[in-house]
Amino acid sequence: MSDEFFQALSNPYRREMIRLLKWKSMSVGEIVERFNIAQPTISRHLDVLKKAEIVTSERRGNQMIYSLNLSTAQEMMLFMSELFERQDGKGGASIECS
Repeated sequence: MSDEFFQALSNPYRREMIRLLKWKSMSVGEIVERFNIAQPTISRHLDVLKKAEIVTSERRGNQMIYSLNLSTAQEMMLFMSELFERQDGKGGASIECS
């Protein structure tokens, strides 16, 4: 996982955009309707998510459609499960500090 990925997740607006996109692909206009912030700000947040490869975009006519990048989402879930997997296979963190 890249630092850009975790940086992208640090913002509550971007986390909410990810939640919205997990259900369906949306245009910028549809996303803007869900928030009380300006369209240029939404576009900047979406750009951060794109750079982190969390979302993808596709031009359809005069609209930009955003979708959740499922391969990145799966990679993140695998990373998190491995992070908290104990070596004995029972789950939970197994970190020793000296």
